[in-house]
Amino acid sequence: MTTAQTILKKDFLAQIIKNEPELVSYLKEGDFVEAELLGRTPKGVYFNLGKFGTGVVYGSELSNAKEIIKNLAKGEKISAKINTLENDNGFIELSLADAHKQKGWQEIKNLMEKDEIISAKIIGANSGGLISEINGIKAFLPLSQLSSKNYPRLNVKSAEEGKNEIMGELKKLVGQELKIKIIDINPRTNKLIISEKASEVEDIKKLLENYKIGDIIDGIVSATTNFGVFVKFADNPLIEGFIHISELDYKIIDNPKDIAKIDEQIKVKILEIKDGSVNLSLKALKADPWEKIEDKIKAGEIIDGIIYKFNPFGALINFGNFQGMIHISEFGSAEEMKKQLPEMGKTHKFKIESINPEEKRIILKLAK
Repeated sequence: MTTAQTILKKDFLAQIIKNEPELVSYLKEGDFVEAELLGRTPKGVYFNLGKFGTGVVYGSELSNAKEIIKNLAKGEKISAKINTLENDNGFIELSLADAHKQKGWQEIKNLMEKDEIISAKIIGANSGGLISEINGIKAFLPLSQLSSKNYPRLNVKSAEEGKNEIMGELKKLVGQELKIKIIDINPRTNKLIISEKASEVEDIKKLLENYKIGDIIDGIVSATTNFGVFVKFADNPLIEGFIHISELDYKIIDNPKDIAKIDEQIKVKILEIKDGSVNLSLKALKADPWEKIEDKIKAGEIIDGIIYKFNPFGALINFGNFQGMIHISEFGSAEEMKKQLPEMGKTHKFKIESINPEEKRIILKLAK
């Protein structure tokens, strides 16, 4: 375009602004307009923008919009974003990819506001959760937002082992369609968080209206993990509650498998019902061994104890319904302790040194 042509075009635009300012008020970079396909060339695709003139998609924008344009028929209308009001050839430069993405975000926002349940195909997994795609936008489903059915339930010895096993379980879900809800979006940072758990919460909440805190229910152990036990309600298997390891027994438990086995039928007490989740207790239905403990055992008594676990402070010893500790200072070192005590699971004689009911602590010494 020559200098004279540029001056003439600027004068023409100035005249439009003077006579019809309401027209130009819409012509801002970043705005969205309705564009009607006029035709294609190898280097660009042209659109009729009505009173605003002609728009073009070319260069990297043409490459980005390849899939969008592929099935677009002549005369068909589509939303477009204004990138440049006027290029050197007098056309308005457009972006279809940005408009398509913007439309996608708006639809996603509407779904979240309506609290709708939709299907999402899982396309990938990482150690933190699952990856999906909604309206062409990547979505993340955190591990904590998986339903009880799909949540990995593992018994592992180390964090590294746990990480590898979790990945293995999550990869099994790739390719599957899950029912989800959208729980958080931020288009500016391309953040889209979805939840499988949220999609089933409303149904579970309704079922839980038939129960209250303090109820004792029949349950079936559905899974054990290193931090507790999952239990399905026998009369309503859609409801699954959780017993934290601290609620399994009055003793310190190293492995929940020692207390509950998968498919075992047990009675449990409801401790808490909150947001579709249920916390249960097995311990609450057991007699508290610390009640009137002075009538059951006394300091100075010699007992047969089973070595339960070694730790940096000493060894935990099970005897009857109680658990005591013999401190490492009795031996001088961990190595000496393991020399003088038999291996875990074996029985040895101990003397009850002291009983502290308030702190629920029993200190033992080697019997002489």
